[in-house]
Amino acid sequence: MGYLQLVRMAPAEDLNPDLVIRNGERRDLSSMVRLLKILFTADEDFAVNAERQRSGLKMMLEAGRKSHCIKVAEMDGKVVGMCTVQLLISTAEGGVVGLVEDMVVDPEFRGQCIGRLLMEHIEAWALKRGVTRLQLLAERTNFPALKFYDKIGWQSTKLICVRRKW
Repeated sequence: MGYLQLVRMAPAEDLNPDLVIRNGERRDLSSMVRLLKILFTADEDFAVNAERQRSGLKMMLEAGRKSHCIKVAEMDGKVVGMCTVQLLISTAEGGVVGLVEDMVVDPEFRGQCIGRLLMEHIEAWALKRGVTRLQLLAERTNFPALKFYDKIGWQSTKLICVRRKW
């Protein structure tokens, strides 16, 4: 088995019985674009552009679930969180790794284990595909997010992200 290990889920009594974690679908596009607006508004490196975000989500949905995964958290018929992951080949790992591209929970629903459950479902999806490492980018000044990732067992690295855009 790979290096990934699932973190222990919250006790059942702590979870909202109306919460469902499922695969994202086309019918969720507007809700997912709304969530990405929340995510990108808090991030200095990315711009809110509903058309681009919708296009990227459509591409992921159309690509199928072999190399991409979108999980959504739904409560009482409303999508309140989402997480996406994409597979890559790593020469460092000598195999498949996953890039968690988006992780966001509607602020009104934070603190209810939704983010943790989304990450656990993404990790389970990745483990089934032989992924040996998951990685993500987080704003270095987004202390609540960094604390969340630390709490669920993720580790910071000494790497930084550099990019070139056209």
